[in-house]
Amino acid sequence: MSDVVIKKLDDGPFLVTGPVRLEDGKGNAYDVNEQFAICRCGASKNKPFCDGSHKQVGFKDDSTAK
Repeated sequence: MSDVVIKKLDDGPFLVTGPVRLEDGKGNAYDVNEQFAICRCGASKNKPFCDGSHKQVGFKDDSTAK
């Protein structure tokens, strides 16, 4: 099995790449491809997925791993 990578994009979403199962709080699976973006700004109209709303709301977070 390939590695799953979750990359935090500066001022944007988490980009998920690789074979992964994404579930809601009740255990229901979302239909996802091997690359998708998870919203971090909270403004997406397609949660939990990013729809680009972070650009309109001016979301900022350029923190890096330590």
